[in-house]
Amino acid sequence: MGKLVVTTFVTLDGVYQAPGGPQEDTRDGFEQGGWSVPYGDEDFGRFVNGVFSRVGAFLLGRRTYDIFASYWPKMTDPADPVAGKLNALPKYVASTTLTDPEWAGTTVLRGDLAKEVIALKERTDGELQLHGSGALARSLFALDLVDTLHLLTFPVVLGAGRRLFPEGSMPSAFRHTGGEITAAGVSIQAYDFSGRPEYGSYELPEDA
Repeated sequence: MGKLVVTTFVTLDGVYQAPGGPQEDTRDGFEQGGWSVPYGDEDFGRFVNGVFSRVGAFLLGRRTYDIFASYWPKMTDPADPVAGKLNALPKYVASTTLTDPEWAGTTVLRGDLAKEVIALKERTDGELQLHGSGALARSLFALDLVDTLHLLTFPVVLGAGRRLFPEGSMPSAFRHTGGEITAAGVSIQAYDFSGRPEYGSYELPEDA
């Protein structure tokens, strides 16, 4: 049985929107796309290659799927550690509007999301990976279906854009399992889901 691993890029103020380019996602008039690009150094590249070395299948939201499908099928070098996996492995898209996907190996999920994803995890060898796809990621967090979160925090504040965890997100707790800081200053941290948050208080000693 595989596990569901979410890999997400965010800014210091929690924005995940359009990390890869100005035209990637302009919803709500967002004009600051491409904010992750200046930080793509060798450390970052090694991490990404490592992630793709463990993948067994991909789970994507419709918007991220369209972005990937417009680019990666054109990258035909099978030795490319990212393109080789994206083009060869199964891709599952949670969408009610995608009817005729042209990217080979694509299956559209139209049924109950929780049941579909549980079934995918059960039959996937390796990691079922979700990249980007913020809205889908939030739904999966709310259903307690995410096993591991790779959170890449970039040293930039945008002050606008869609947040990965906006107000109203499901309260969740995670256990830190490892991390590193790239030479360019990107914080790459791994967390495993551990249930609901616990609460307490910092109380002063009685004799204070």
